[in-house]
Amino acid sequence: MEPRNFDGDADRPRSAGATQTGRGLVIGPYLRLRTGSADAQSEGYVLRDVEARLDEAAGLARAIDLVIADAIVAPVSQIRPATYIGKGKVEEIAGLIKSLEVELVVMDCALAPIQQRNLEKEWQAKVLDRTGLILEIFGRRAKTREGALQVELAHLNYQRSRLVRSWTHLERQRGGFGFMGGPGETQIEADRRLIQERISKLESELKKVQATRRLHRAGRQRVPYRVVALVGYTNAGKSTLFNRLTRADVQAADMLFATLDPTLRALNLPHGGKAMLSDTVGFISNLPTQLVAAFRATLEEVLEADVILHVRDISHEDAEAQQSDVDAVLRQLGINPDDSGRIIEVWNKIDRFDPEQREELLNIAARRPEDHPAMLVSAASGEGIDALLAAIEQRLAAKRTTLDLSIDAADGAGISWLHRNAEVLAKELHDGRFDMTVRVDETKRDIVMSRFDAVPRLSA
Repeated sequence: MEPRNFDGDADRPRSAGATQTGRGLVIGPYLRLRTGSADAQSEGYVLRDVEARLDEAAGLARAIDLVIADAIVAPVSQIRPATYIGKGKVEEIAGLIKSLEVELVVMDCALAPIQQRNLEKEWQAKVLDRTGLILEIFGRRAKTREGALQVELAHLNYQRSRLVRSWTHLERQRGGFGFMGGPGETQIEADRRLIQERISKLESELKKVQATRRLHRAGRQRVPYRVVALVGYTNAGKSTLFNRLTRADVQAADMLFATLDPTLRALNLPHGGKAMLSDTVGFISNLPTQLVAAFRATLEEVLEADVILHVRDISHEDAEAQQSDVDAVLRQLGINPDDSGRIIEVWNKIDRFDPEQREELLNIAARRPEDHPAMLVSAASGEGIDALLAAIEQRLAAKRTTLDLSIDAADGAGISWLHRNAEVLAKELHDGRFDMTVRVDETKRDIVMSRFDAVPRLSA
């Protein structure tokens, strides 16, 4: 659908076959920002293409099976406290909603509760802001119990500030008796109390999930497998890359938030080593803070990862802005996006470029500092995957120490311990002793050196 500036013209094409969730109108109420303005120069801010923003909002709406009757841009010079957009535009859009028989309006912004209620009254249609829309998508996509708990927690925190007697099963209750009784607990107060009780219960259950994840991580740490995590903007191709690297069959589709629940698979490295690869939920611009908080248990896989692959759809017109959005979420999680020792940028979807454009990309990547390389790959075709695996192996090896040691062949317990706690690179039997080369984590280096009289291997 071709996005257009709203000009008051109600003569719009209708979508045929609107038989799914309902007919929707997507509105992009974007502030007019000059490139040199203070807002535009705020930390980490990258001006986004208006059409790309509206197209993304329409994609989010389609993710809940909404039939898009139209998608328009409604430029805003100043945010109105009552309705976000100006009174004139509210009236014009009301006519458009009536003519298109729209049932749900998606506003691609964060609306205050009063703004949402006022717009619903003016338009006589359900209004959903960006936060509510993303929460709805997550609610539909969560498959595991953990995911369902996280989404419900985020949704209740969002709903708590928007109570308008939506829980109609409650009646007003009278408190006490006589002249001291008073009106008792109102319905909205009861709603808030019930929501808070449910939130407390969910938080308790999620703490158990976090404890279980810590146990799983501790188990992985006892085995010499390091963790590599995929992060990136939604629809950047993380799941396709995950499948390509691990030969898994995780759902990968050309849609926003196709994958929600985290997945871990073994990753085979070029020289026989192994790591664990984690696919995480995709990020997006203006990701609701409720979701960042609720999904912290899931995103702990990223916090604990030895190497983070930041997957970028380098063919997207808003690739730079998307990178800025992902960096902002990483900072919220306490991760420095400029940590070159831990983060590798992966420029995905290079198969979409012609040879001349691809050569230009290669030149841009070649000019980057050595400690901030960019790996050009196509998760779809497999191009560049071998070089990416080599880069992952190199980063993981840099965090570990290679040791040479000689151990009595009769020391079965010691040999078994090494296989469990170190990566055995070489093992040869000579005169009743095993000459071994192992690679160990920094935390186990001193233990190996003292127990087995090991000698660090000098770098070439």
